[in-house]
Amino acid sequence: MPQPRIPVPEKALRALVSDLFTAAGTSREHADTVADVLVWANLRGIDSHGVSRIPRYLELFENGQANPRPAIGFDQMRSAVATLDADGAPGPVALTRAMDEAVSMARSAGAAWVAVRGTVHTGAIGYYTERAAQYGMAGLGIVAGVPNMAYPGSNGVGVATSPLSIAVPAGRHPTVLLDMATAVIALGRIAVLKASGRPLPEGAALTKDGQPTTDAAEAAVPLPVGGAKGAGMSLLFEMLAGGLTMNPIVSAYHGGTPEGRRHRQNAVLMAIDIAAFTPVEDFRRTVDETIDSIKSLPPADPAQELLVPGERGARTLDERLTGGIPLPQKLLGTLRTLAADRGVTVPGELG
Repeated sequence: MPQPRIPVPEKALRALVSDLFTAAGTSREHADTVADVLVWANLRGIDSHGVSRIPRYLELFENGQANPRPAIGFDQMRSAVATLDADGAPGPVALTRAMDEAVSMARSAGAAWVAVRGTVHTGAIGYYTERAAQYGMAGLGIVAGVPNMAYPGSNGVGVATSPLSIAVPAGRHPTVLLDMATAVIALGRIAVLKASGRPLPEGAALTKDGQPTTDAAEAAVPLPVGGAKGAGMSLLFEMLAGGLTMNPIVSAYHGGTPEGRRHRQNAVLMAIDIAAFTPVEDFRRTVDETIDSIKSLPPADPAQELLVPGERGARTLDERLTGGIPLPQKLLGTLRTLAADRGVTVPGELG
């Protein structure tokens, strides 16, 4: 049966997340950044990448795979090309800094790339590309991580469920935001379905023995979206992000060493200054007109509205800002326990 959900105010949740990470040893600035990224995911309905990830993030600190006090390095090699060495920083910290640097460089160069080396779980990658769109730019991002997804022709783990995100600013409409995994279903989403007792769609995952399953409790290996297409995207993301940062993950993982199996991720983020090509208002108008064209298409089901990428998330955000973020009762209990163990006061609204 689905777990009971309790609506909680986003400001109170954000405060609790920040306090938990400060108690874990991060600076307040970094704790606030992590809170922003995780709560943003919950606000948009991406609960698989929201505060449910907190126990895992804290575990990564405790086992030394993540660094609560990273010495982040930024090396700008050319006017619009840079590498950010995350030093094990949480993904929200590393990728927020990387996109901000990309936006800054793009203001003068027109477009800029920042490659991120050696971060850990990046959260919802759409947060970073939307960040570029908030500055009137287009944002693009890819992440490469430790293999956890099947590769066509093999019934075991081969590549990662590496995500892709693209965001462009609109005018009358919300930002158009594509945020997709290269898997049919991400591991975080499988965990959400498992917790709620709901089944997976057909063709989404394998058991640890390599057998197809729709049982979220048995699912261990996600399958790539579009078969060879999704796997090919993931493989090229790994080659690009791992190659540009000289921090390969897939080859190290399959080398079988303990270091190769250590959790880590690389990323590549790009900011494109639309004003370098055309007036931003003209671009926004073109995006609006394109959205209008899609929405005017005859629907296959008259009861179903045609949506564009990011539209459902924008509506969910509006709803949850006013009505609260519905958290499973079990998760809320876990957060309270984590707070109690670390001497963190739980805001009264979270009881």
